[in-house]
Amino acid sequence: MEIKSVAQWMAERGMDLPALVAAGKLEERVAEAIVAGRYTPSPDQRQRLAAALTVQPEQIAWGHVIPVEHLYGHGTQFGRSP
Repeated sequence: MEIKSVAQWMAERGMDLPALVAAGKLEERVAEAIVAGRYTPSPDQRQRLAAALTVQPEQIAWGHVIPVEHLYGHGTQFGRSP
């Protein structure tokens, strides 16, 4: 079983974002964030996207592709300086 990102499946199927939005019955901003890897979809959204791409949900690599970086501070430790 081949596992690919939503963007890779879209490219393979020749599908653009408006077609994915229509077939997956999602809001455009949500679909755009999922394709860009900035948003992890709910189980229902995963089912709809997989059906739109004609694959099984297990064949799609879900999750963030952009690493989360903490730019400032020390996390939840307030009032401390380095």
